[in-house]
Amino acid sequence: MLHAGYERAPLPPVRQESPSATPDASAEPPAKVKKQPDGQRDAFLDNAKYLTIVLVAIGHVWDPLRDDSRAAGALYFVLYSFHMPAFIIVSGYLSRSFEGKPRQIKRLVTGVLVPYVVFQTVYTYFMRWASDNPDREFHYQEPGFALWFLIALFIWRLTTPLWKSLRWPVPISLAIAVAAGVTPTINGDLNLMRVVAFLPYFVLGLQLRREHFQIIKRRKFQMLALPVFACALLVAYWAVPRMSKGWFLHDKASQDLGAPAWVGAVMTLAVFGCGLVLTAAFLSLVPRRNMWFTSLGAGTLYAYLLHIYPIKISREFEWYDMAWVDHPVSRVAITLLAAVMMTVLCTWPVRRVFRFVMEPKMEWFFKRDAGALARQRERSSAPQVPAQSKGVDAARAAASSSSPVTPPVPYASSVSSSSYRTADRRYNKP
Repeated sequence: MLHAGYERAPLPPVRQESPSATPDASAEPPAKVKKQPDGQRDAFLDNAKYLTIVLVAIGHVWDPLRDDSRAAGALYFVLYSFHMPAFIIVSGYLSRSFEGKPRQIKRLVTGVLVPYVVFQTVYTYFMRWASDNPDREFHYQEPGFALWFLIALFIWRLTTPLWKSLRWPVPISLAIAVAAGVTPTINGDLNLMRVVAFLPYFVLGLQLRREHFQIIKRRKFQMLALPVFACALLVAYWAVPRMSKGWFLHDKASQDLGAPAWVGAVMTLAVFGCGLVLTAAFLSLVPRRNMWFTSLGAGTLYAYLLHIYPIKISREFEWYDMAWVDHPVSRVAITLLAAVMMTVLCTWPVRRVFRFVMEPKMEWFFKRDAGALARQRERSSAPQVPAQSKGVDAARAAASSSSPVTPPVPYASSVSSSSYRTADRRYNKP
């Protein structure tokens, strides 16, 4: 009767062993997928940004040297056919996560629009001094030398959600660029001609994925890169006396370049295709590993804006009219000097000095995000658990998960054993 209520204790649940703990010997090892850790910069993209920004400065110092040299003109044509497209494609690729959220709008204003206003103001004062024109007016709707890129980047990034929602974004943006290239009534306000002409490269960057960059890094594409550049240089050498640089600058309509509209449409498509081919060849040669200049890729916008003033000084004070500039060795030295200048302007001391202008916080200018405030209130109102208690709880949880599960002792069995012990004590009383 004492064992009438006995029930067998349930067995502990069977633990499912993870496949990683007991691997199958017959299974093939999974393919290694290189995933970029959160917060870590991509060495390939930083290398590409640094090299393209160096080429931007080299193109600016080559411009006055191409008039009396056909070889310099050919190099200039090849350089301008891909260096800005490459830089813009990478900028579009890095803008894929833009969705118009409040924090992204804030970053766009403080990181692009505010620097434009500041540097456009400084550029006006600078040109008053350099060109001896104290009455020069402030024209914020007309970007100064090279400042058009900030306006373009602001517009492109602001319209990113639109391009991401379209089914055929690249053909549509290319059609808009073709239409703008044959419309001479577009004035110089905000440099809209360039903004629209370079738009397809940015939209293309929005559509790219990491796998696309892996494709052009294959060995066969790297072997084709140098022959592609050699052929482009030969074609450019032939085209120098027959072609205007305006086709690469994208700052004028075809009618302003002396060509009919249909020629302008064909040239826009041809220059776009040429830019894609040379950009792919250039990116295939960019190193993927960390180099001595990889960290400089974080300061390319600093270098882009700050190099404006040395370039304009060299032109306004007619440094190119000096006799020594005409020598080929001097032109090589000027090229190297431009590369060194951009390298210095990308370094962290320069970024640290000008960060208050390039990346101002401006917390006073924006409303605080309601979602962020709600999350902050939740964190502040949540009960604070002492660190010691957290450690004890964690240790208990770990111990309970690692210790084997023992079945509970049946109640009837425990009652029966205690009853026998009580009976023994009664009968053994003296």
